[in-house]
Parts: sequence; C-alpha cells; structure tokens
Amino acid sequence: MVWLPPGSFLMGSPEGGDRAYPDEKPQHEVQIPGFFAIGRFVVTFKEYDRFCVATKRKQPSDMHWGRGRRPAINVSWDDAMAYCAWLAAQTGRTYRLPTEAEWEYACRAGTQTSWSFGEDQNALSKHAWFEGNSGGKTQPVGAKRPSPWGLRDMHGNVWEWVQDHWHPDYQSAPADGRAWEDTTGEGRVLRGGSWINGSRNVRSAYRIHDDRGGRSRNFGFRLVRGP
Repeated sequence: MVWLPPGSFLMGSPEGGDRAYPDEKPQHEVQIPGFFAIGRFVVTFKEYDRFCVATKRKQPSDMHWGRGRRPAINVSWDDAMAYCAWLAAQTGRTYRLPTEAEWEYACRAGTQTSWSFGEDQNALSKHAWFEGNSGGKTQPVGAKRPSPWGLRDMHGNVWEWVQDHWHPDYQSAPADGRAWEDTTGEGRVLRGGSWINGSRNVRSAYRIHDDRGGRSRNFGFRLVRGP
C-alpha cells in the first residue's frame, strides 16, 4: 500500500470543460484531513481467490482471461465489503473501500488535469488499459506507468467500487473527505473506467454507479487501510 499525505484538492470538473459530464459538477474544494494508505494495485484474483477458499464462497468468473495477477472481476460492492471484513479479521487491521473523495484525490496525485499524467490523450496508452489497447479484456496489474504518487491502474483496467452512495451531482457533497452516505442515494459509486471504455471515460473526474449487488466483467476494487 502507499501512504498518501493530507491535503486539499478540487474535486470534479470545472464549468466549460468539453470532456466533462454534468454529474462531475459543481467542482468543489475537498480537504483530506489526514494520512491514509491505499492499495498500490486493485485487488487481484490471487488475493480474492484466497478469500473465497477460506470463506467457502464461489469464485467469480474470470471470463476465461486468466486469474493470478489480473484484477478480480465480477465482484459486487457487497462482495468487496465482505473481503474487507475478512481481511481485517485475518490481519487485525481495519480495511475498507476508499471514499469517493479519497479515490479522486489519490487518482489526481496533485494534478488538476484530465488524467494524472496531463492532458495529452495520445499518452494514455502508456498509463492505462482502455478500449484502445486492452485487447477486449482485463490485463495483469502494474504493467503500465505509475501515477505521480506511485499508484497503478487508477485509469482503466477495471472500474473500482468506492464507499459512497450515488448522487447525480456534487450539490451539498461533503467537503472533508468522508463518504457521502444517506438513504436517498441510489446504488454505489464506481470510479476509474475500465478496459472497455474510451479515453473520456477513464478521466480522473469520471464516475458511474450500479446497484450494490451488481457484478460485471468490468468491476473490481481497491483497498484503503483504516481508520
């Protein structure tokens, strides 16, 4: 895992950006109050299969693409939460999903550009697996260049579940880095884009949602360690 420093950043997209969608607005300042540790990689099949064996859960399909160092896919938000609870019990440490604000803070790595490496769309293939280079499937983690903060595959490869309920915009969003959870939110948020998405949809600000029980060949997750 990688320890990230506290700090503030502008979450979402500014008005007038030609790549932005309405649910990325209004852009707003968020303060991350303390250090937190986030996975350098998404959880892999090698890690998730160990959990399945230990808890006698059915192993999710790899779509015949391979397991090992490929991202664990076909996992729901509920599956990811169960993995966090199991890992915490095994290690004595608290593991959880990142909040949406923590995820974007980590992805941006101190930048405010469309991608953490800048605005050059032609450079995306050096940093991400997306529709232009994935070969129509996930790829083993860590093969592309790291972000400025040493994280891998924050853009593309698989969508990553985060803690928050879905809201259709950032009106009244928390400004302190905590998860936005309430009874009016529909489903849960995923971030980062995947192997099947185009360049616009693997930007740092892009977001989607699905039901907490939804599973897909595009869905995976990354961990944060306590609190």
